[in-house]
Amino acid sequence: MLPRVPTLPGRPIGLRVAVTAKAVRRAFDEALVEAGGSLPTWLVLVSVKGAAAGNQRELADAAGIKGATLTHHLNALEKAGLVTRRRDPDNRRVHVVELTSSGEALFQKLRGAAAAFDKRLRTGLTDAEVAGLARLLDRLSENAGLAR
Repeated sequence: MLPRVPTLPGRPIGLRVAVTAKAVRRAFDEALVEAGGSLPTWLVLVSVKGAAAGNQRELADAAGIKGATLTHHLNALEKAGLVTRRRDPDNRRVHVVELTSSGEALFQKLRGAAAAFDKRLRTGLTDAEVAGLARLLDRLSENAGLAR
């Protein structure tokens, strides 16, 4: 006889987390669009800014996207005058990506929108609750096999 699996009240936790994550992601993207960007643009700009002239492979890893997808986004950002790409003089196979002054300005604007969105999410939460939530999310990632 198989052991009885206890039932959880309400929806399964994985479903609740997935639905919440989708709603938060959609709201975050809307906040970034209102500021003149998008989630993919923010991910690329913050990765470029954090890498301070990183190569495309490192940027794809930092942004959590595939290389081909990054290339698509970089093409659009370069066309919009937000980033530049140049060959690394030490390794001609590598492209170095840097923000232009317009890219820096958009980064700052999107950073403000991201900070305001984070403040909105924290409304009514104590620092201890935010820290507890971070620990719970980390544990859920570990339990799902996505070690951080």
